[in-house]
Amino acid sequence: MDKLYSHPQSLKKVPTHYCAGCGHGIAHRLVAEVVDELGIRDRIIAIAPVGCAVLAYDYWDFDVTEAAHGRALAVATAIKRVRPGNVVFTYQGDGDLAAIGTNETIHAANRGENLTVIFINNAVYGMTGGQMAPTTLAGQKTATTPLGRDVANQGYPLKISELLGALPAVKYVERVSLFSPPEVQKAKKAVKQAFENQINNTGFSLVEILSPCPTYWGKSPKAAMEWIKDTMTKEFPLGRIK
Repeated sequence: MDKLYSHPQSLKKVPTHYCAGCGHGIAHRLVAEVVDELGIRDRIIAIAPVGCAVLAYDYWDFDVTEAAHGRALAVATAIKRVRPGNVVFTYQGDGDLAAIGTNETIHAANRGENLTVIFINNAVYGMTGGQMAPTTLAGQKTATTPLGRDVANQGYPLKISELLGALPAVKYVERVSLFSPPEVQKAKKAVKQAFENQINNTGFSLVEILSPCPTYWGKSPKAAMEWIKDTMTKEFPLGRIK
């Protein structure tokens, strides 16, 4: 029982600033558990750009640096090339990775940089007030789409994982979720695979995590998890893409 509920060494014991029901706390723990299990805490470097996870360094007990909004993969590329012996990863939301940072994302992937990307998709801009994100579903209401996303005006949700999966230099892409304990375990396995790929010099790896945002979805934490399962996964199917 003690082993089952042991606290990861790479996760600080501090209060959270995240909203009730937010998935970032779960994702943070998964990363911390994987770092501990792989024994890479002394050589891992995380890049947390602007977004809800901008304060990730308050929770992870290993080296974390920040990057300007959308520029995490540019910073990660520089660090990895200068310090190839380190394990370098970015932790990015959909607004950061798939909107402001689309350029950095696509080109780092196309170059096949030996990096790991943890991509949190909650279908909305969480930090700045719940505006429409590139991943917002058709018909989904947000602060900037009060009548629902209209694909005729705002386009379709951007499937960044499928987009990157088409690039020849990308080695591993998987989409997972957090809506149930079994799905959380699948997410952990994918995160571990993405880090192992970098350790083995396999190349660019990305794990997309469908994560709840009850505050800006206007749902209870339980209803937010159910919405991921029943609605979000229809637009963003789970599984290994590459």
